[in-house]
Amino acid sequence: MADIKKGDHKFYMGEDEQNPIAEITYKEIGDDVFEVDHTYTADELRGQGIAGELVGKMVGFAREQGRKIEATCPYAQKKIEDTPEYRDILVK
Repeated sequence: MADIKKGDHKFYMGEDEQNPIAEITYKEIGDDVFEVDHTYTADELRGQGIAGELVGKMVGFAREQGRKIEATCPYAQKKIEDTPEYRDILVK
């Protein structure tokens, strides 16, 4: 499992929240939805499943907070749709 940290409206990897080596960012929409708007993984980390772990972390966080996810990031949208145990978290 990657060392994923909680930042300001993001989960990220790396020493510096401002210059992460991987991140997933979100906005709060009202009281019950997180809009996941961006996923980034540095070139040297690609293909290792890091972005998928970030999406998983975001899904877990949304569940803990009792919220749904609206994914405007194409990667996050596809990952959630392609993972049966995540699908319930998407805003219908």
